[in-house]
Amino acid sequence: MTVDFLTRSLLYLPAHKEHLIQNALKSGADMLALDLEDSCQPFENKQLGRDNIIKFLNEGLLDGQIVFPRVNDRESGELLKDVYQLSLLGITGFIYPKCINGQDIYFIGKLLETIEYEKHIPAGYFKLIPLIETTGAVANINDICESCPERIIAVGFGAEDYMTDLGGRHNEGANSIFSARAIIANAAKAHDIVPLDIVHMKVHDLEDLERESNMAKDLGYEGKMLVHPKEIPICHKCFSPSDEQVKWAEEIVFLSEEAEKEGRGVAYMNNKFIGPPMLKMAKKILEKHHLINDTIN
Repeated sequence: MTVDFLTRSLLYLPAHKEHLIQNALKSGADMLALDLEDSCQPFENKQLGRDNIIKFLNEGLLDGQIVFPRVNDRESGELLKDVYQLSLLGITGFIYPKCINGQDIYFIGKLLETIEYEKHIPAGYFKLIPLIETTGAVANINDICESCPERIIAVGFGAEDYMTDLGGRHNEGANSIFSARAIIANAAKAHDIVPLDIVHMKVHDLEDLERESNMAKDLGYEGKMLVHPKEIPICHKCFSPSDEQVKWAEEIVFLSEEAEKEGRGVAYMNNKFIGPPMLKMAKKILEKHHLINDTIN
């Protein structure tokens, strides 16, 4: 599914803490994850979190923001309250945690379909970001990606829960999660879905964040889930095309167009054949570059 907004950073913050929402609005994050699940504790704060989101929405403070509340899973008893109360114009969609298989996403998709009909909201308005947090979810990743194609715009990898479920250990270089990381990114791209990389746990180690972000980008991830605003600039730099990449892409497209105009079936750059994959990559780079410029301006 084509996404018409940037996905370089998804900033999590507990929805019941009003001052953190206010700070997040000025953070410059591409997307905001207003959390009603793990960080919204104790239990009675979940309704406060919903009320805060509605308050900020009604006051126009979320205008222009890409907002994805993270709801509680369907075993919690809170999912219906989360989704029904927050299915409002101005909310982009919902992050669904602890996804196990496609049935989880099919369920919430049908729930949203009913709510959209009842509230006279266009069908398919609310998008979904499933979180892949268990060994079962990794094993079922293709089923999950196929479960609700009109709504799923991204999947996020929850490495901490995954490692707990696996019974593995974090190690230097993140080798222990490499396979799951690669599987998730590959499945997401196969279904035209944006993969979002793990939360960086060492929030004060920005060098480690840059290393981790570059590793994720190499695997095909297009953004990162974050828990601290100071991580945003590094993520935006990493997941944005560099000046050199933009220059390369512009030259590739120019030479390809010139070759087509002149009736030549082949274009060359630096004595190298410009193949279809290179042209496709160049166009993707320029699309993101233009989206970034349009968003900034």
